[in-house]
Order: sequence, then structure tokens, then C-alpha cells
Amino acid sequence: MPEGDTIHRAASRLRAVLEHEPLVAISVPRWSGALPQPGETVDAVRAIGKHLVIDFSGGLSLRVHLRMSGRWRVVARGGLSTRASFAARVVIEVPEHVVACFDAPDVAVTRRDRVAVGHLGPDLCEPNVDLEAVVARIALHVGPTTTIGEALLDQRIASGIGNVYKSETLFAERVDPTVPVVDLAPDRRRAVFARAHRQLRENLARGGPRRTVPQGLAVYGRAGRPCRVCGTPVVRIVQGTEQPRSTYWCPECQVRP
Repeated sequence: MPEGDTIHRAASRLRAVLEHEPLVAISVPRWSGALPQPGETVDAVRAIGKHLVIDFSGGLSLRVHLRMSGRWRVVARGGLSTRASFAARVVIEVPEHVVACFDAPDVAVTRRDRVAVGHLGPDLCEPNVDLEAVVARIALHVGPTTTIGEALLDQRIASGIGNVYKSETLFAERVDPTVPVVDLAPDRRRAVFARAHRQLRENLARGGPRRTVPQGLAVYGRAGRPCRVCGTPVVRIVQGTEQPRSTYWCPECQVRP
């Protein structure tokens, strides 16, 4: 699943070709509600956590969550084949470019003031994040057995973290992903989310393949391989019941408080 930095990069790419341009045509197959009309202007392209939102001057907004399968493509106008146009979930034409989204399972068009992102916590890809607000939201959304690994993926607490940054953040902070959040002191909770914020911002600014250590990633995707610090084999576990997700960690370096 694309994480916050991926969505912010996609928004930058789309913003460069769409923003302030007049809409020539828009197609959103399988959507039966109202759509922006040709002649309207694309007011803004926004990344909010893992959601990408495109605002139109007529008051409607397109919201897309790529989840595991979605992807965006930008081509010169006339460069999208008929077959690709037919397969796309969204096609937006402006005078010089076509933007298409494929395989995204979560697509909606609503009034701008009703875009369904109000439940999200602060976006950790943004430069100025209120980490005290993030820590305060933890108490609203975690139970006595909620682990820190699960809490990091709860977009109601803070948005933008996925499996990669969850694993890399907890390794960098030397925190066992299975420890209940209630067992971590408030300053440790803040430090974990502050680390995720720094990692997202650094990779967003740098571009290219994600890197949290000089060699690349510290633990994510490295199950069975030696920890880069102590040599202990990295372990992959599955956390969460409603949406089980992979977590990679070093049992030697990451300890309970």
C-alpha cells in the first residue's frame, strides 16, 4: 500500500499538470453521482495522509485512495490508448495532459466540504506537525491491549504511516512492536511519532528509493536476514485482527520498556 510520502509525490506530479488548468473532460466509471463539468478549473491537488484530493472550481472534489493496487499515470493529451482509457477508474483531461488512475478501489466525488477525510489525524508528511495533538489522539483511539505497531497504522491518530515506516520507525526507536501503547510513557509515544515524521519528511525531500539507514531499509522486507546492528535474524510478524498487516523487527535490538 502506498504510504504518505508516495501520495505526496503523486500529488506534486499531478499538481504540475492539472492545477489552474481548465477541465476538458472527466470520466469516473462506476460513479453514479455528480461530476465536475468541462470548463471548470482545477483549483488544487492535495495529499491528505494516504488520500489524494483534486478540487474543482464548481465546488466538487475527487478523492482517491490507492490502497494496495492503485496507481496514477500522466501522459500528453492524446497519449492514452483507448484500452487504457476503458480500464481506468479516473481519466481527467486538460488542454495539454491526461491524468489517469488505474485499479484504485476507493474513488468518490463529493462536495468539497464533505470530502471524507475529517477522521484523519495530523498528516506526518506535512512540515509542521503538532505532535502533542498526535499524542492526545492516542488516548481516544487505543484500548488497553492495542500494540504500538497497530497504533502507528491507525490513521485516526496520525496519517501517512504504512507498513514500511511502522517497521522502520520502531526499529530506529528500539521499541518492540508488540508492546501495548499503555506501557509506553507519553514521551516515548511522542518520540515514536516524531521519528515517523522525520523519516517521512526526509524521504519525501530526497526522492528515489526509500532509505532510513545508509544501506537502504533497516528491517522492512528483511525477514530471516541479519539485523544491520546486532546480526540477529530479522523477524516478520502479523499484527491486527480486522486488517492483518506485516511488521518486521529485531527481537534483540527492540525491547519492551
